[in-house]
Amino acid sequence: MSYLKDFLKNIANHDYPAFLKLWEEYCSGDELEGPELIEILKAIKSSSFHEFVGKHIERVLPLWEKMTNPEESHEIFRLIVDIATTNNPALADRVLEYLKNRYGDQKFFQEKLRLIGLRNKEKFQGAISSYELLSHIDKGRFVFHTAGWGVGLVLEYSLVREQLSLEFDYVAGKKDLSFEMACKTLIPIPDDHFLAQRFGDPDRLEQKAKEDPASVVLLLLRDLGPKTAAEIKDELCELVIPASEWTKWWQSARAKVKKNTLIETPEDIRKPFILRKSEVSHEERLQKALETKPDANTLIQMVYSFLKDFPETLKNTSFKSNLCSRMEEMLAFPEIPHPQKLQILFFLQDLETNDRQPMIESLLSQFSSIAAVQELIEHIGILSFKKRTLAELRKLQSNWKELFLSLLLSADQGTLRDYMLFELLAEKEEEQVKEKIEELIAHPARYPDAFLWYFQKVMGQKKVPFSDKQGRIRFFESLLILLSRIEQIPEHKDMIKKIHAILSSDRFAIVRQMMQEASTEEVKEFLLLATKCHSFNDHDIKILHSLSEVAHPSLMKAKKKSKLTDTDQQTIWTTQQGYTKLQHRIQQIATVETVENAKEIESARAHGDLRENAEFKAALEKRDRLQGELKLLSDQLNHARIITLNDISIDAVGIGCIVECENEKNKKAIYTLLGPWDADPEKNILAFQSKLAQSMTGLTIGESFQVQGEMFTITGISSYL
Repeated sequence: MSYLKDFLKNIANHDYPAFLKLWEEYCSGDELEGPELIEILKAIKSSSFHEFVGKHIERVLPLWEKMTNPEESHEIFRLIVDIATTNNPALADRVLEYLKNRYGDQKFFQEKLRLIGLRNKEKFQGAISSYELLSHIDKGRFVFHTAGWGVGLVLEYSLVREQLSLEFDYVAGKKDLSFEMACKTLIPIPDDHFLAQRFGDPDRLEQKAKEDPASVVLLLLRDLGPKTAAEIKDELCELVIPASEWTKWWQSARAKVKKNTLIETPEDIRKPFILRKSEVSHEERLQKALETKPDANTLIQMVYSFLKDFPETLKNTSFKSNLCSRMEEMLAFPEIPHPQKLQILFFLQDLETNDRQPMIESLLSQFSSIAAVQELIEHIGILSFKKRTLAELRKLQSNWKELFLSLLLSADQGTLRDYMLFELLAEKEEEQVKEKIEELIAHPARYPDAFLWYFQKVMGQKKVPFSDKQGRIRFFESLLILLSRIEQIPEHKDMIKKIHAILSSDRFAIVRQMMQEASTEEVKEFLLLATKCHSFNDHDIKILHSLSEVAHPSLMKAKKKSKLTDTDQQTIWTTQQGYTKLQHRIQQIATVETVENAKEIESARAHGDLRENAEFKAALEKRDRLQGELKLLSDQLNHARIITLNDISIDAVGIGCIVECENEKNKKAIYTLLGPWDADPEKNILAFQSKLAQSMTGLTIGESFQVQGEMFTITGISSYL
């Protein structure tokens, strides 16, 4: 497609003179490629200067007449008539003759010609597309609305009234369209089209997606063209696969799509999946890649990934033999580095019947020093081969324990650390391991990755050194020291996020555990160290203090009974139900109401003069309201804190308490203090910030407060949870 790239460049640059010059050159040629011309015409049709090009589009007709492929010929002529703006009588005659030859025996043929402007040779731009749309329209057939209404289902139509009624994907209720408007905005789609199936029978499509995900992705690519992973999610998540199941479904689907020989899977997540014109076997794909003669590292990664994804290809003896030959060729290069040579030997050991163990042992015997082994491990690109190298060294070298201890903290993957740690512990080397871990505790910033790896083991109460109560306390203290030291180092940005995620997961489960296990003095030290961690915001610090006060009431600061501090007022207490309800409301605005409003704006914009367009102004006002509500609710969500059992104290009235009381006339009342999203005055569920709730906050059994001029005495306090 030698011309397509230049045409697309001119269109992207809005360079009409250059485009026209190129078009004249193209049309003066002797032959054309059907697929290329189709893509060029589609690009012209959607360009900003298609009306100007329409005056010159007929120049390509002599080339079109030479075409032999009937499907390509029809698509090209249809697009030419879509773009043409000359209303040339000669072209009208040609279109009329074309339609007679192709559709002349259809029912209502003459009536359809009248409707598309060809019977009297009136304006007939898009006549072929319009005729095919009218022929497609029937009760139960599907169309696509190009102005934003999505897929439509034809409910009824009338050639007499020149009108049809439809139900659309993105707009509510039945919509009536004139044939004239339909020809401008509707595209026919077959019943087996992806969009038709998604709109017409989503349950069956969902079932198909779960049983055979690759077939649904293939269908999507066939009908909608190349799509990235994010774009595939936009088309399927919620509409076909529930959002709660998406991650699990896509992991399974992607693995199966990768094995589909009709789908080209991108290496870069930002690039699209593409439907191939014909199947390409996995073996052919690798052979083609090997023909580029990659370097040793690229070859090793390529073959490893391929065999991991398609192990069944090794059943092909010819393919397996060719692969081994390619490996042998690479192995024969005298300049190949030892790490690459070792990995190729591992491959050949697995692929061949010949024993490569002597060669592997001979190569590894050259690495006697710890520094040399460390360098070897660092330059092996495949994790499983790194571990395999360590396993071989364990068998070959008498000083393997010393080697493993030296590499334990400097190894760059947790899998390798796990292997060395448990090999050492199995050999009763616990004291030596403890010395290395003491080094981690004392200097957490020296090996931050290793520290975080072991911290998670300790907090998970694995059977490893320092997993006892005192060990966990020491590690928690060192974690706060580590966080404060790496916060100003840009390359540790991801680690800082990871530490915050570990601390806040499961509603700060690790923090709760540490506050309960540590002594009061140790907790004070935690809180002091936390103030040095500048990545903690005020809300985080507030949570740490709250959890410490629950575990150690003596740390609770004196508060005025009826007034909250500014920090308290920033926190919005809620139950899990209230929190979930707010999340659903935010999701409803962001994914449903905002999308519908955008379509309302576009629809109103199409009505004409925006200055006098009341629908357009109303749609814009609605957008402002939605954006305002979304911002407010999102801000509130950031300050939300879910009430847990540990947050509730029944020693005095506070958040999460059920308060029983009675007045002097023995009139009883029960109040529940929760957050504002859970409040229900009719059921005596009060928002914690309300005036009545504040009047009883901090009071204990036997103390009194006033309600509408009456004094009530608290007779009981219990937990809402």
